[in-house]
Amino acid sequence: MKLSIPAGDFRAYLFDCDGTVADSMPLHYIAWTRALAEWDCTFDEQLFYDWGGKPPVEIVSTLNRMHNLNMPVATVAEHKENFYFELLPGLQPVPEVLEHINEMHGKLPFAVVSGSTRESIIKTLTTVHLLDCFDLLVGSEDYSRGKPAPDAFLLAAARLGLAPQHCLVFEDTALGIEAATAAGMASVRVPSPLERRNGTSPGVPA
Repeated sequence: MKLSIPAGDFRAYLFDCDGTVADSMPLHYIAWTRALAEWDCTFDEQLFYDWGGKPPVEIVSTLNRMHNLNMPVATVAEHKENFYFELLPGLQPVPEVLEHINEMHGKLPFAVVSGSTRESIIKTLTTVHLLDCFDLLVGSEDYSRGKPAPDAFLLAAARLGLAPQHCLVFEDTALGIEAATAAGMASVRVPSPLERRNGTSPGVPA
């Protein structure tokens, strides 16, 4: 399935990482399940996908509030990341997005704008052999308000020296699309693994 690009004067492509460039969301969910099991905390799969783009520490903090738990936020987030790193050898890129990366690499600057840590972004992109394609990486350490706030995308545009309207965002989550819209950027929705599994892939400009 070809992802449609909306009309616009786009001078850079901004990509979310997990679930957009790399088909890593199923691996992240396995990692979360393992890390949270140590605290008898459940994490519904649909909720996990709904929260796509939230930094790990925000996820643990929110789950603490939801389940009236007192999990150590930084420790659980770190355990989850380590479990994810163990699963990386099986990681593959998202074919529909890879097509656009291959088509436009060298013609436009690319940035990754993610809710994951910089370490996680680098390891993920290295595993799928795409790290060298990106001119800029924006990770959770680089901003204080995560998606759906526009901060991460606006930061990427500023660092690239571009106005928001000249940036096209590729995102797989509702939170990410909201953030792009709030930043004044057009976006393309990438189908999630759940949507592919259920045959409800959108694959259309947002």
